[in-house]
Amino acid sequence: MAKLNFDTYHIEKLKNEGYAKAYLEVALEEYEADGDSQAFFNALKDVAKAQGGLGHVAEKANLNRQNLYKALSGNRKPRLETISHLMHGLGYKFSLQPIHNNHSAAE
Repeated sequence: MAKLNFDTYHIEKLKNEGYAKAYLEVALEEYEADGDSQAFFNALKDVAKAQGGLGHVAEKANLNRQNLYKALSGNRKPRLETISHLMHGLGYKFSLQPIHNNHSAAE
């Protein structure tokens, strides 16, 4: 049996839509907890790799491939528009969820 490395295994798992969605949700929750946006951008890159690579996803999202690589490199902060286009290219969109607390909205 051929030995499978973690990266290959991880990208194979991310080809499953439900697994990829859960992975991105966890990465976004971690960003909300610690403010580390690069971890979320890395998760987006991983899902893009699973969907054919950043070049393929950039084309689907109508983004310049080189600019997308630069935006997700960690050397700069990508614009919200860029992340939104990338997420659409991956088949996702931003959505809002209420923050649950002990106070009801009627108070």
